Amino acid sequence: MDLYKAIQELYAEKEKLERVIASLEELQRAAGGAPGLVRGGKRRGRKSMSAKERQEVSERMKKYWASRRKQRTD
Repeated sequence: MDLYKAIQELYAEKEKLERVIASLEELQRAAGGAPGLVRGGKRRGRKSMSAKERQEVSERMKKYWASRRKQRTD
């Protein structure tokens, strides 16, 4: 399959999907649904840690690196 042709077909499909999404959003707004897109689910990115959790990680990593240094010298 020609790579250029495959890319063009994907762009055409993307444009079709964008038109369908826009029309569905318009229907939702006309029906009095929630404005815009409702985002749900989990937050992306790093999880924030409490001070206690950071301290636990710090202690665990100190033990880890101490054991690594000890293995290297043995």
